[in-house]
Amino acid sequence: MQAQHAPPGPADGQPPGSVVYIVDDDQELCRSLAWLLESVKIRSLCFTDVRTFLYSYDRDQPACLVLDVRMPEVSGFQLQEILNQAGSAIPVIFVSAHGDIRMSVRALQNGAVDFLEKPYDPQHMLEVVQQALRTAQERFARAARQQALQRRLGNLSPRELEILRMVIDGVPSKNIATRLGISTKTVDVHRTRIREKAGAESMATLVRDVLQAGLRLPSP
Repeated sequence: MQAQHAPPGPADGQPPGSVVYIVDDDQELCRSLAWLLESVKIRSLCFTDVRTFLYSYDRDQPACLVLDVRMPEVSGFQLQEILNQAGSAIPVIFVSAHGDIRMSVRALQNGAVDFLEKPYDPQHMLEVVQQALRTAQERFARAARQQALQRRLGNLSPRELEILRMVIDGVPSKNIATRLGISTKTVDVHRTRIREKAGAESMATLVRDVLQAGLRLPSP
């Protein structure tokens, strides 16, 4: 079952272009939460089973997931594992009428952003969802920047990749020149081209971005 949702457009309670997925086998609770979110112009999509959600889930859109723990066929924890294995960065908010400390610890250790007991306080739910959507937007933007940098690194020549690897390893230009049998001035020319192709302000910021993103340099 898929719920009605507010039309796309400016929203008071969510970053632009984002959506809240609700996965709960209780249709009434799905409708109730969807109505609550829509009351503050947060778009939502409801699903009463995991398989339908997975069929409709769009990874190219920032979103968060409100997920019931206990469901037939595939549980909330199993869905969380599926998403984690697929490398999904969607923030997950677990809800349960039978929650306990063990469940909440398991959910949070596996990456959930919160664990709420039913019946939840509506205002608290809104606050948790709004924060999760902000987190989703930040993760989405960070992933987009990483993908763009990865594409730009793919434009480097084999020699530029070789030099960049040594720069990342902390090798000074003079030592790079000695290893490659070229002049230090030639190394500096390559460094300038690497920085320009990568769209970086400096080699230091490029090295930082590559290391923080955990990017793998393309094979030369």
